[in-house]
Amino acid sequence: MATAPGQLPVLPTEPVAGGSGVAAGPERRVTRKIRLGPLEVGGDAPISVQTMTVTPTHEADLTLQAIAAAQAAGADVVRVAVPRREDAEALAYIAEHARIPVIADIHFQWKYAVMAIEAGCAGVRINPGNIKKHDKVALLGQMADDAGAAIRIGVNGGSLEQAILAEFGGPTPEAMVESALREVRLLEDVGFHDTKISVKHSDPWTMIQTYRLLSQRTDYPLHLGVTEAGPLKSGSVKSAVGIGTLLAEGIGDTIRVSLSADPVEEVKAGIGILESLHLRERGLDVVSCPSCGRAQVDVWTLAEDVQRGLEGIDAPLRVAVMGCVVNGPGEAREADLGVAAGNGKGDIIQKGEKIATVREEDIVEALVHFAGEMAEEIRAERGEGPPVVA
Repeated sequence: MATAPGQLPVLPTEPVAGGSGVAAGPERRVTRKIRLGPLEVGGDAPISVQTMTVTPTHEADLTLQAIAAAQAAGADVVRVAVPRREDAEALAYIAEHARIPVIADIHFQWKYAVMAIEAGCAGVRINPGNIKKHDKVALLGQMADDAGAAIRIGVNGGSLEQAILAEFGGPTPEAMVESALREVRLLEDVGFHDTKISVKHSDPWTMIQTYRLLSQRTDYPLHLGVTEAGPLKSGSVKSAVGIGTLLAEGIGDTIRVSLSADPVEEVKAGIGILESLHLRERGLDVVSCPSCGRAQVDVWTLAEDVQRGLEGIDAPLRVAVMGCVVNGPGEAREADLGVAAGNGKGDIIQKGEKIATVREEDIVEALVHFAGEMAEEIRAERGEGPPVVA
């Protein structure tokens, strides 16, 4: 595919599994590939989802429990804060027992980054300008290279170096990109290239412009996020706008939805963004009409009840809850399983064919039953065993 001057080539993506007629996701930029322990990032590797624990890192067992919860929700990578020496001292135990790559989040104290690399962390994240001595940044590059660890250059609009702010007049996209690339050059000077970059801002539009600019100036893999996005509801919206826009343009290799919420919610939101763009095989997807004057059933409540009833089913199924006798039957046929409800009953539709009519009060039970059967069939086709019950 031809590219405009200054643009990097893109990598075609294949359609994801999980339903017939699923279109291919957006074409992705070709970036250099790096490793975070066993996980590949960049190149043709799948886009990974990251979160960050909120436990005191030095409480190692508690932190490992948080990591396990994030992994169970679908996280591929986890970051832990290292503001104190006791946090750094706990990293070896955490890195050894965690089942997904651990990244140490380092600010100011270069010695903690050294300890993280020596502890076997898959990577460290440093904020340009926080480690003031350039020779220490170079040292980290040399040590990370020897250890096979990665480094993320993590720029935030709210913590840019004073010199950069003075030069560019504020946290502009140009300022953030220059901050990142200056730090990258320090690592390149010692031959280190296993780098990924983030240039986060709390304003989605500024964040989008910044990543667009950065993607034109480097082929390092990029970690996307809207920093300080806010609480679950509003933060998810901001993140979907910022991260989703860039992913749709082929930009981004890892993502984090930064929320003032449980890290598990960050993971769920991130996976939802990827699934919506056909960049990850979708799991269970409950779709429902917004309701209107034609509805003859409480669609809002019914959809919530169905969602709760289907918890634990992780097969790639789209289940439609429709309350309109005009559009409902047709839209339910587009899903793997659906119901067109009205007049005190519901037509259950599977793969486009009506298979049952049940009373309104039995709709949830019927959908759960048929969804369970379909999930078992999918697992059998894949040669998978029954789901593990916690």
